[in-house]
Amino acid sequence: MTDRGISLYPLHFEPIYLDKIWGWRRLEQLGRQLPGPETRPIGEAWELADLPGGSNADGHAEDQRSIVRDGPFAGSTLHDLIDEMGERFLGRLSPTDAGDFPLLVKYLDAREPLSVQVHPSPIYAASHPQCSVKSEAWYVIAAEPGSCIYKGVREDVTPEQFRAAAESEETEKLEPLLRKVPARVGDCHYLPSGLCHALGGGVLVAEVQTPSDTTFRVHDWGRGRTTHLDDAMACIRFGPQDVGEAEKRSHIAGMFTTVSRLVTCEHFRIEKVRMVESYEHEIPYDQPTVWIVLEGGGTITCGANATPVQFRGGETMLVPANLEDARVALHHDTVWLEITFPHTWETMIA
Repeated sequence: MTDRGISLYPLHFEPIYLDKIWGWRRLEQLGRQLPGPETRPIGEAWELADLPGGSNADGHAEDQRSIVRDGPFAGSTLHDLIDEMGERFLGRLSPTDAGDFPLLVKYLDAREPLSVQVHPSPIYAASHPQCSVKSEAWYVIAAEPGSCIYKGVREDVTPEQFRAAAESEETEKLEPLLRKVPARVGDCHYLPSGLCHALGGGVLVAEVQTPSDTTFRVHDWGRGRTTHLDDAMACIRFGPQDVGEAEKRSHIAGMFTTVSRLVTCEHFRIEKVRMVESYEHEIPYDQPTVWIVLEGGGTITCGANATPVQFRGGETMLVPANLEDARVALHHDTVWLEITFPHTWETMIA
């Protein structure tokens, strides 16, 4: 595709809403108009996706590629923009080997718990070309009292014990073998590929992950959906489950802004940024950066020919690399999650 020479600007995309048996409709609390009747269970909202068709836990999945919502690029897919502009859009960031955007960003809204599941490990993916490694992180936006997240298998559990409990299909046998942690608003959990996990009921999270939709179910809480125990057992990490290094927090505070590091892994970095009302700041990114806006809002201006872009809480925005004279001005005290890419950091340092 030929580069049209249009000035780049921050991009909003049309959400891709997916029905899930465990879903809810709390995304309406973010000011969204959800599709369907009030009883339709919207479990996932894909905010930023560039995923070709492939296999997931329920069979074949069609292409899921985000479409620009407004501005001169309205109607174009994220993939179109990468194909059209390349380095002008991506800066120092490289796409995947297939030329796709290297992140998938979504919301998960669980009325009931998700299946106990695992994603392909690097060893499994290397011998199964149709599968991709899937590492992810969950930032807790809302949580009902007493809700939880299942995060790994207890260290003292053997593969034989775990398989026997899973084969029984009895929740009371499998659940005690999982590490159960409280779901608390503001916590961020890193879930690397191979870590067995489940999102508990009553929890709304923002999810940042590598671009894969391959999931192997271990247990589905009696809902009767297909499980994939042989594949799962080939991927599950047993023994120590420590992800503390990836979740090590740090904080940089100034008079008008605070940046808190939440997760740093080989695939992405997540930081929480807080800026005060009326503050203005330049945007110097040389890589695409994703903002998941949690509260507040403002305006981004860039270049003489680009229309100012407004944003607010509940929206996700992709800020392309190398915007011309880009500045953000805050209309309110504003908080967002900022996602960047580690394989550009070393290049920047060098």
